[in-house]
Amino acid sequence: PGYRPAKPMVFAGLYPVDGPDYPALRDALERLQLNDASLIFEPESSLALGFGFRCGFLGLLHMEVIQERLEREYRLNLLTTAPSVEYIITRTNGEQVKVDNPADLPPPNEIEAIEEPVMDISIFTPSRYIGTIMDLVTSRRGIFNEMKYIEEERVHLTYRIPLGELIIDFYDQLKSRTQGYASLDYTFAVYQTADLVKLDILVNGDPVDALSIITHRDKAYTLGRSLTERLKELIPRQLFEVPIQATIGSKVVARETVRAMRKNVLAKCYGGDITRKMKLLQKQKEGKKRMKMVGSVEIPQEAFMAILSLEDNR
Repeated sequence: PGYRPAKPMVFAGLYPVDGPDYPALRDALERLQLNDASLIFEPESSLALGFGFRCGFLGLLHMEVIQERLEREYRLNLLTTAPSVEYIITRTNGEQVKVDNPADLPPPNEIEAIEEPVMDISIFTPSRYIGTIMDLVTSRRGIFNEMKYIEEERVHLTYRIPLGELIIDFYDQLKSRTQGYASLDYTFAVYQTADLVKLDILVNGDPVDALSIITHRDKAYTLGRSLTERLKELIPRQLFEVPIQATIGSKVVARETVRAMRKNVLAKCYGGDITRKMKLLQKQKEGKKRMKMVGSVEIPQEAFMAILSLEDNR
């Protein structure tokens, strides 16, 4: 009586940069779990990242501490996917399942409703920052609850906000906008139904499961456009064009193209018949088509955390 086990609220994938480090990562997580019962993990695999673990944490700080300890104490080089939360999915047949990985979300035609965790947040701040805090919270789908003046220049604000909006850079933005003066506390309130969709990212026509995210439908188009633009900057140019697409189901909502590096095949053609130049260009074009069919695109590590740098568009 009186004891309630710690329940993970934030989930992320931990993958070793070097595949052979997988057993070492498993052993390190098992050792950390011995004195941290709130840490949970289970094996998972990704087409883009290989074998790793899906880990549950109490919050973002807990996740950063675990990652830091793994890298410093166990000398592991890790890649961490963007954090997610646990959703309750009601299927069309009435069955309910819990999903904490966007890649495991059922197809849209099998989903009746999606419920997301919502938090009650409490913010203490100097009164001069009320406007900028209200702007931040409402842009993250927050709902105003109450405002109390504790002192003449100090205010207590309470809101209700989805946890999925809270875990991505909210605290950093709050500190930045209030010059470090605001403080934040939050507790779980309830699960509530929301109009959420899965945003998939396709690179060169292939879906990259580690870049999939669950977001609100109203933000999906803006987020998809921002993410494709960011990935265009991060993915190196190939010898063939690389299309980057953001999709909701079968609908493409945003697209960017990484332009191909081009060799000047006409460099040695001084004058002469135009038909010879056209043949050389056509031959180059056909070669690039064949290369695109068999070529693979290496996605840099920074791309998998690109979602965390899109706070201005959330």
